[in-house]
Amino acid sequence: MTANPPTENAPNHAIEPRLSLRPRVAGLIIAFGALGLLIVAAGLSPSEDGHGTHTQLGLAPCPWVMRWNVPCPSCGMTTAFAYAANGDLISAGATQPFGTLLALTTAVVAWGGLHTGISGVNPGRLIQRGTGLRTTIVVISLFLGAWVYKMIVW
Repeated sequence: MTANPPTENAPNHAIEPRLSLRPRVAGLIIAFGALGLLIVAAGLSPSEDGHGTHTQLGLAPCPWVMRWNVPCPSCGMTTAFAYAANGDLISAGATQPFGTLLALTTAVVAWGGLHTGISGVNPGRLIQRGTGLRTTIVVISLFLGAWVYKMIVW
């Protein structure tokens, strides 16, 4: 008996080649950078006002808020990051939905970077799926929608 030749619809179970040292180190650098952001955010006390947490980092109060008393496009993102990094996703989402999405994305990037650095698996296909015009339009729409939300709850 002879083995059946592979067909076009048969799954490809070939093992993907592992990445060389340079991209693995890059993955670890990205992972530790993302983890660093989350650790810093976890060390902050989220502002009860839903904005202004960034001043704990030594940054100045938002000039946009100071001048016009309306939220800037990124208003509340540091506060949302702080809530999310401390595990309070409900308060994070209520404070700044897009900031919550960024915090969750940062956690995924940290995991992905660690996975790439340790396993050597190429994340290229996953990254390619997350890029492009459609993704850009969705991200900008979510960002603007979160800003409108912040103005409504202000």
